[in-house]
Amino acid sequence: MALPWALAVLSLLPLLSAQSPKCFNFTGPLTNATLDQITGKWFYIASAYRRPEFKKTASTLQSVFFYLAPNYTEDTVLVREYWTIENRCIYNTSNLKIQRENGTLSKYEAGEEVTGYLLFTKDPRIFMIVNYPEDKQNMGLSINADKPVATQEQMREFYETITCMGMDKSEIMYADEKKDQCGPLEKEQEERKKENEGSPENT
Repeated sequence: MALPWALAVLSLLPLLSAQSPKCFNFTGPLTNATLDQITGKWFYIASAYRRPEFKKTASTLQSVFFYLAPNYTEDTVLVREYWTIENRCIYNTSNLKIQRENGTLSKYEAGEEVTGYLLFTKDPRIFMIVNYPEDKQNMGLSINADKPVATQEQMREFYETITCMGMDKSEIMYADEKKDQCGPLEKEQEERKKENEGSPENT
């Protein structure tokens, strides 16, 4: 199963910067500073996908949040994802491969290496993932934020990019943080982590 934003990120992501009037502009290599910007906890807010398998997966997502942890030495990104589907929590971990020179992150899904583009805006509290931007039949876009609910301004940027890509707002599917079922699992994992860090063998 492809991950939420993995729909377009966990499996993918070269780097972009949002610039008007273009929808986005592919930029240089991935740096530690770039990776620092996406480190931590994020919430999947919404997406629009035309690639059938991505669209199908996105349609099942009720709520998603995930953690990104880059390893600068090994050039990988550890992803921990918490999906709520059919009122059940699904937890998954995976690793993305960083190709610094061409500014991409990639992952193999069902025998295929999927890549995508990380789109930054002026707001560091959100980032978008673009995949297949040149392919009208398979293109997709998702937005992720550091809070479970995006602001009107953040969504405006998302809508403008959707329109600029030639997609329609009617294609967008939204997550609903009120339907999240993974909070208890996340809390349990965090408590276990603290216990392990405080055990004698770790002191």
